[in-house]
Amino acid sequence: MGSNSRVLGRVKLLGYTVPTMSRHRDIRRMDYSEDYGSEDVYGRSLEEEYAVSPTSAQFIFNRENSQGVSLMSYISSRDPIPISPLNVSTKSDNVMSFDVKVDGIAANDVHLQSGVHYISSIMGDQFSEDEMVEAMKHCNMDAEAALNQLLDKGSRKARMIKQKALTLDDSVLASRKTKVVTSGSKPTLGFHTPNDDHSRSPRALSPCGSSTPLSIGTPDSGCSEGANKQLRSIPRSKHKQVDVVAEYKKKLESDRPILNLVVVGHVDAGKSTLMGHLLYQLGHVTKKTMHKYEKESTKVGKTSFAFAWVLDETGEERNRGITMDVGVHTFSTDTKNITLLDAPGHKDFIPNMITGAGQADVAILVVDATTGEFEAGFEAGGQTREHAILVRSLGVRQMIIAVNKMDMVYYSQSRFNEIVQKLKAFLKQIGFKDSDTRYLPCSGYTGENLLENASYPQLVEWYTGSPLLKLIDTFEAPIRPVEKPFRCSVADIFKGQGSGFSVSGRIESGALQQGESVLVLPANEYASVKGLLINEESVLWAVAGDQIIITLQGIDIAKLNVGSVLSEVDKPARVCTIIQARVLIFDIEFPITQGYPVLFHHQSVVEPATVHKLISQLHRSTGEVVKKKPRCVGKNSTALIELEICRPVCVETYQDCKGLGRFMLRYCGNTIATGIVTKIIR
Repeated sequence: MGSNSRVLGRVKLLGYTVPTMSRHRDIRRMDYSEDYGSEDVYGRSLEEEYAVSPTSAQFIFNRENSQGVSLMSYISSRDPIPISPLNVSTKSDNVMSFDVKVDGIAANDVHLQSGVHYISSIMGDQFSEDEMVEAMKHCNMDAEAALNQLLDKGSRKARMIKQKALTLDDSVLASRKTKVVTSGSKPTLGFHTPNDDHSRSPRALSPCGSSTPLSIGTPDSGCSEGANKQLRSIPRSKHKQVDVVAEYKKKLESDRPILNLVVVGHVDAGKSTLMGHLLYQLGHVTKKTMHKYEKESTKVGKTSFAFAWVLDETGEERNRGITMDVGVHTFSTDTKNITLLDAPGHKDFIPNMITGAGQADVAILVVDATTGEFEAGFEAGGQTREHAILVRSLGVRQMIIAVNKMDMVYYSQSRFNEIVQKLKAFLKQIGFKDSDTRYLPCSGYTGENLLENASYPQLVEWYTGSPLLKLIDTFEAPIRPVEKPFRCSVADIFKGQGSGFSVSGRIESGALQQGESVLVLPANEYASVKGLLINEESVLWAVAGDQIIITLQGIDIAKLNVGSVLSEVDKPARVCTIIQARVLIFDIEFPITQGYPVLFHHQSVVEPATVHKLISQLHRSTGEVVKKKPRCVGKNSTALIELEICRPVCVETYQDCKGLGRFMLRYCGNTIATGIVTKIIR
């Protein structure tokens, strides 16, 4: 205490202001009545008064000597600032300006500005600023009256050009109320929707690009019947509609078909290195970029991962040396355009692998020929076996088995034959035909037998088959269900350039063109398609089988999730929580009983579910009922069950849409069953 006082006193003699520490000298034994007297002023203590030098005090505001002084005393003139009348003019960039006077308007200019903003927030760009100002002028600055006048005017115009909105049931129209939610502090307006042409008014036809879309009641159950009854404004197309099916058939005659190829296999089997080296040989990666990858991978001690970095683009994937998400790339063969899906092989990322395999038409199963590594992936718990089961369960029928890292075993024919013999028996057991499987010895690191025929002497002695690229070219393209209703499962959501946001995924069925409206399920929200991208190229339409990026507008991004389904407005998909399914049970440790908890994997959706009911046990080959209402279902059997999913999901029966009719069941990190949806219950 004494030392602090001496320091404080010495600083006072020098005439400086110091931050006093006296009030903090002893917090635990502090007497508040001693340090905080009645003369203290908020923000300044008594000790600070004596610590300020006269030189500094002249620049400090003194509250005691400034009582009664108003801030307006510092303003030289108290005359009000003249406010010029406002005029709304449209600039080239669609920004309202209020700098020129409006002829004949004698009302308050603030009311004009507020009214124009209010009408614009509801109607969007349906009317020009001049029309809104004219309506406000005609209605004596009454925003509601001006809005009604514009709606009547737009309704007559809509009837003249014969624009048709969504027609609804008269009974539903009479029993529902439409609610318009406006931005700002305005209360919610409610009005009845009559059964005449008001349903075709500009309010119903206005795009959903405003800050707050139209909100109409509570959605129904989410199934097709309920979705069709929703009283909601659907943005109409501003683009000329074309016959997509006819255009697609013309394109098939002149262009190569698209094939979606997924690469699967055990972790560290060399999937990314194999396909990265193939892309490099095809010229999709420049020598400069490849040299950069080699240099950077050497710095982190992963020299052999240079080709894998072509597909593993994130920093975490490169640091850990494993693929974590599905990498997408494109290349072409002599007769096909290939969309490459590089799936992760680690057991922790099986959900991502299911997402990639669910979008594929054909597959490449990569196995490691190194002694001990193939056995580790193929035995129980290895991903070679599980990935083969998953891709077959998700509809893949054609597959290439690439025996990789043959350079590590000196291109031994006996080792290759040993692996082929084990895999051939297993693949036939899970449903692959011998005619649909092809076996290939190769080396992803050296590039042997990828683009060109084998050149290594020890390999040429016994392998005379085609290289990898030519085997890919022998795949048969499936028939696309382009004439069915539009369905697209969302695999990713991201913010692109410009307005709106983008979603990516594969079109499962039907067709889509720019400017159309879609229904987002299970959120039950409408959105309009602003743009379409295929292979980073803008297109006007897309069909089933295309890996596409869709730019949406008129919907809040919070309404979409990975796994949402974009559906046709007139024929929406079904949203449900209880389904009836036929499942094939794998080699499980415990039998499945009623109430068995599982994870429901459907496209990109992962939801908890329970086995609600065991209906019957079926014959694995013929599908005939073996036993009704079994108490449990054991391993390697087929059963008809009911599944109850915790939250609503968008599914279809397998007969209506194969892509949305398949699913997987997992438990404790293992895939225990695969199934198809046979009936939607609720």
